[in-house]
Amino acid sequence: MTVVPESQLVPTEHGLVPEGQGWFVLNARETHWWARTGRGVLCEFEGAGFEGAADFVQVGINLTLLGPGEPMAMYHWEADQEGFLVLAGEPLLVIEGRERRLRQWDFVHCPPRTNHTIVGAGTTPCLVLAVGARDRSGGPEWGAYTVDDAARRHGAGVERETTEPSEAYSRFPRGELTAYRDGWLDG
Repeated sequence: MTVVPESQLVPTEHGLVPEGQGWFVLNARETHWWARTGRGVLCEFEGAGFEGAADFVQVGINLTLLGPGEPMAMYHWEADQEGFLVLAGEPLLVIEGRERRLRQWDFVHCPPRTNHTIVGAGTTPCLVLAVGARDRSGGPEWGAYTVDDAARRHGAGVERETTEPSEAYSRFPRGELTAYRDGWLDG
């Protein structure tokens, strides 16, 4: 019988980071977050940027807290499916050129190749749980950032189609690691 080991939670200046490929329990308030100016804050539960940290090879999962007008991502499609659950707030979904207001507990399913993004809306922050397969999330066929008028109206669209994240996100400063701040998960 194979026993999967428990990953150790390693303290860093911004919070705990799981090390290795074992199982673990990690509270979102105790791990590190990415502060992304103009794009909210992101908790991905992995140890991105840390040697030996856990790396989810099959499924990505994260929490994103968006202020009004902040896009979760630039409008894009991916070769793998994604899903989003609204935990708090009323974000705006831009999907296949259409806009739809979401509310708490709405679930969005995006089959492979579905153009989409989510933008913070309303007067309060929006908290979204995102889950995505990673079978084809890397390499030249991962997907693309596509041009869409609705996405561009909400500051979440590119001027010309590209497959390069550095080009799609060029107007945003690079994200920085930060510790959880009280109130982010209170919604």
